[in-house]
Amino acid sequence: MTDARAALVATARESIARGSKSFAAASQLFAPEIRERAWLLYAWCRRCDDLVDGQDHGHDRRAVADAPARVAEVRRLSAAALAGEPTRDPAFDALGVVARETRLPHRFVTDLIDGFQLDADDWHPRSEADLYRYCYHVAGAVGCMMAVVMGVPPEDEATLDRACDLGLAFQLANIARDIEEDDRVARCYLPDEWLAEMDVPPGQHMKPPFRDRLVVLARRLATRAELHEASARVGTKALSYRSAWAVLAAAGIYGDIARRVAARGAHAWDHRVTTSKREKLEWIARAAWQAARRQRIADTPRDPRLWTRPRSSLLT
Repeated sequence: MTDARAALVATARESIARGSKSFAAASQLFAPEIRERAWLLYAWCRRCDDLVDGQDHGHDRRAVADAPARVAEVRRLSAAALAGEPTRDPAFDALGVVARETRLPHRFVTDLIDGFQLDADDWHPRSEADLYRYCYHVAGAVGCMMAVVMGVPPEDEATLDRACDLGLAFQLANIARDIEEDDRVARCYLPDEWLAEMDVPPGQHMKPPFRDRLVVLARRLATRAELHEASARVGTKALSYRSAWAVLAAAGIYGDIARRVAARGAHAWDHRVTTSKREKLEWIARAAWQAARRQRIADTPRDPRLWTRPRSSLLT
């Protein structure tokens, strides 16, 4: 490892430790080379998110007035990194390293940045299909990139679909958990059609009279997340033992977020739903057993009723 790469890895490791305790815990299960690449990719994703949302490692999110310009800067720096040019920003240089070492398809980078563009444009979903499209851009594309980092060939579309499913499951869980937090910065990722179905006026979903109806929608998100999580588990058959172990641990940890939101009902947003260190360790132990037996998972075709990611970088 060169000194420059080692410095990027050290910075990325610090970023993940500050930004995501859940992913930091799961990433320790990867083989060393994959672990480092996962950290490098995470550092880029985290930096992009922080730049666009005015955050510090995912904390203290605030509304920003120049979001479109921030996304444009993310596009510029990412394009430079993919072209092999130094950016003077460790997180973007980290992206360049990962892309060179893994044959990472550039379309996934573009797809993720398109998700930031949606938020910068104050976009919100009108239909369930819109919701899934957003989840793909901000999380499903990351799942695809992580699969490539773990050694899945970019041409293996079937396994990438399963990896995308895990990203979708994570994002659906996050949306369910963060409804109140999103509302504080004037964002709502519940589809208009869902709100109309429950007779909830636009912008009023956090009001006390509508809390019981909001619970129904949060549980719907949790159910959708569980379906995609189950599909993603089938994809671990294509991974090495240690990669499958990390993926299954992350799936359990994040899956518990969605399940806990559903279980808390009207109190789901009184305090932010998290998983404790003990619960993370329990999932790591359980995932070791699951990974060892992953080849026994029924090799069922992916459910055609599940939303499927686009095959090209089109912001629609």
